[in-house]
Amino acid sequence: MQETKINDFVVRFANVNGTGSASANALFTKAVFRMGVPVTPKNIFPSNIQGLPTWYEVRVSEKGYLGRREGVDLMIAVNPQSMKKDYADVHAGGYFLYDSSKPLPPGYDRKDISHIGIPLMALCNAEFTDARQRQLFKNIIYIGALSALLDIEFAVLEGQLAEQFKGKEKLIEPNIKALNIGVNYCKENFDCPLDIRVERRDLLGDKILFGGNSACGLGAVYAGATVAAWYPITPSTSVVDAFAKYAAKYRVDPDTGKNNYAIVQAEDELAAIGMVMGACWNGARSFTATSGPGVSLMNEFLGLGYFAEVPTVLIDVQRTGPSTGMPTRTQQSDILLAAYASHGDTKHPLLFPASPKECFEMTVDAFDLTERLQTPVIIMTDLDLGMNDHISEPLTWDDSRVYDRGKVLTSEQLDKIYHVMSNGNGNGNNAEAQPDQEAEHAGDFLEQFNSKWGRYLDIDDDGIPYRTIAGTNPTRGAFVTRGSSRDEYGVYTEDGAAYQRNVDRLAKKWETAATLVPEPEILSASGANEVRDGVIYFGTSSYAAEEALEFLAADGIQLDAMRARGFPFGESFRDFVDAHERIFVIEQNRDAQFRSLMMIELGVDASKLISVLNYDGMPITADNIYRQIKGEK
Repeated sequence: MQETKINDFVVRFANVNGTGSASANALFTKAVFRMGVPVTPKNIFPSNIQGLPTWYEVRVSEKGYLGRREGVDLMIAVNPQSMKKDYADVHAGGYFLYDSSKPLPPGYDRKDISHIGIPLMALCNAEFTDARQRQLFKNIIYIGALSALLDIEFAVLEGQLAEQFKGKEKLIEPNIKALNIGVNYCKENFDCPLDIRVERRDLLGDKILFGGNSACGLGAVYAGATVAAWYPITPSTSVVDAFAKYAAKYRVDPDTGKNNYAIVQAEDELAAIGMVMGACWNGARSFTATSGPGVSLMNEFLGLGYFAEVPTVLIDVQRTGPSTGMPTRTQQSDILLAAYASHGDTKHPLLFPASPKECFEMTVDAFDLTERLQTPVIIMTDLDLGMNDHISEPLTWDDSRVYDRGKVLTSEQLDKIYHVMSNGNGNGNNAEAQPDQEAEHAGDFLEQFNSKWGRYLDIDDDGIPYRTIAGTNPTRGAFVTRGSSRDEYGVYTEDGAAYQRNVDRLAKKWETAATLVPEPEILSASGANEVRDGVIYFGTSSYAAEEALEFLAADGIQLDAMRARGFPFGESFRDFVDAHERIFVIEQNRDAQFRSLMMIELGVDASKLISVLNYDGMPITADNIYRQIKGEK
């Protein structure tokens, strides 16, 4: 008899895509969450509409480990197509739950696992007559079975159904009936609960269960975004869906009932970002969301945004590439594409959220950052973070927060500038006119422009010029830009010296950006005086990386750690790299793109950076990281 595992196991549901299993499986996750136990779900689904295998994997961890773990302790196998592989994935000592309405084929005779046969379809057919109901309630029956087998509180499941079907109360009774069918069958035929089970705890406090894409959509609303343009692409579509849902609630004029926002589905990704840049140029806070293939198409406009200095927010929910790749699998493989999107000498600030809370916060910050820097800013999330629910600290908002619109000249400032110029203190021709008090007050400001306004003048020595927004003043301002070379005053030129001055100023702006992007999070090894090796990770690799660090510490291997949160790399990032002899760089792509970014931007010797990689489309695990680092020690 094996040792009882309380709140420490992995359950995997093997279903058929399009059979309504998703809502039933989510019912299980939320029940564990509401019992106060940390839980992490991973929805593993195909890119087709219906018929292929889909899996839903749930890790229950009292210790609060939120990364994916290798192996399965309890397999709920209701898909004949994948059953052979599902059977092999069960850990020794684990459980294989299957629909015993038909006998198992030959070969399913492992002695190191327990078999739990429940005639799901037969039970369903005996109680329900509608064909669709039979398909749906079969899923609910196995959730009821898990309630008995794993000791999940039935009242919690009842409460969830009451919330889910509020306003559709007639659906509650048959769902509870289906749950009870599963509970009763297991209690009559098996020893319940099993030696893996859930026990109520109070480990979550006020934490929430939320998805990254929803958090980004809500963040855009709180950031003041009023325009979204996008072309649907997995896994980013639900970002704009969430924005639409929240905007419909919070962006409607209470007096007229009219929407104070616009959402446009463009003909392709290139058109989408063009619309967004046009809206940003005209003063509206705007954004788009896409994935790798969309970023590829958006390169031309991203280059324009960099060179013409147009604010733009892009949310890149990364998936497995290249080309179409595996659209419903996760990766961190757009790093170099996003950082250097477009031709020529082009660089873009990147933000790397690791939780729904950071998705919310970094989306808000991205709108301030893009307007402060007058350049595209790209939020680098991924399918795992975007389309799965994650335990997160609650979202917070400071009502006193003021948006940072950057160096935007007001109508009054424009009038003052031109007033000074027209009264002889600038290049105007009215030298006899006497400057009034307003003009004198504007004089110091005008002097910084050498007595002449210029859209691309760098008067603050930070690489960032002043801009105007269309409609700010009826006659003043600069509203026309171009993607071709121009001088400091926006005048077209192919003079090499003027071009070089412009791109050198953009390089200076990049240095300013390094001081404005989010600082990295640095974790020093506990109790270690001098740690010669470090680890760098980012985004959704963070959960597994932090768990792996605990495994390594238990083996006496002490490593300092840094979670990157933004690019370009700032002073603290450089200091961490310089302070260690070797750096393990954890990332989810084949070509070690983040490592390459460090080598390009920091000039780090390749021998100092050791890659820890995962690129099979599944979230990286702590076991994987542990093995790779341990193998290098």
